[in-house]
Amino acid sequence: MAASCCAAIIRASRNSLVRIPCLVQRNIGAIHTNSALLSIKNSELDQFQLGVRVRSKQWDRYNEIVYPPLEEGQTPRPAEITHVRFNVKYSPEKLWYIACMVRGMSIDEAIKQVSFYKRQGCVHIKEVLLEAQEMAVRDHNVEFKSNLWIADSFTEKGEVVKGLRKHRSLRYGIVHYRYSHYFVRLREGKPPKHYYPPPLTGHEKMEEYIRDMRARRIAFGL
Repeated sequence: MAASCCAAIIRASRNSLVRIPCLVQRNIGAIHTNSALLSIKNSELDQFQLGVRVRSKQWDRYNEIVYPPLEEGQTPRPAEITHVRFNVKYSPEKLWYIACMVRGMSIDEAIKQVSFYKRQGCVHIKEVLLEAQEMAVRDHNVEFKSNLWIADSFTEKGEVVKGLRKHRSLRYGIVHYRYSHYFVRLREGKPPKHYYPPPLTGHEKMEEYIRDMRARRIAFGL
């Protein structure tokens, strides 16, 4: 594979062979970022039309919402920042575990955890968190960059590039190069004590059981 832009992979179909342009693996990181205002960005390949998504049509719209002014006595609305990175060269199933790990953490704690967690996907998530933190201070008037916590963090399946692997004789095998998308939402303030609902205690389980028993309906009863 030659230089920087794209490579040709031949995919076998039923009738013919189709040449599919795809990205070189080492250069895929140049188009991850979706914001044009970031200072942490490799914009070398953004000018090319490579057939993969580098902008989010729906997720970035949350950053453009303008709420009406609050009335007197209402609680101030915390700032929210959404960010996304497309086509991360990593399995979405493996990236999902890291995305679940940082949910509900403060931004500093999440960056610290992914810095010492020995997984390749942590490098991408750490970069996205730092980019979102920078966007919060620069574009959303967040006073303290440490006063943020991760409200949403999830992954989606991205592009799947198929290649060929030479086997014995005239046989070939299909190789799948999987990519994933990572979405994150930061919210201003302190993280909640329990991001997920805590397990019920013994008394709460008993009250729930008695409530369900009293709510039963006896068929053909009076």
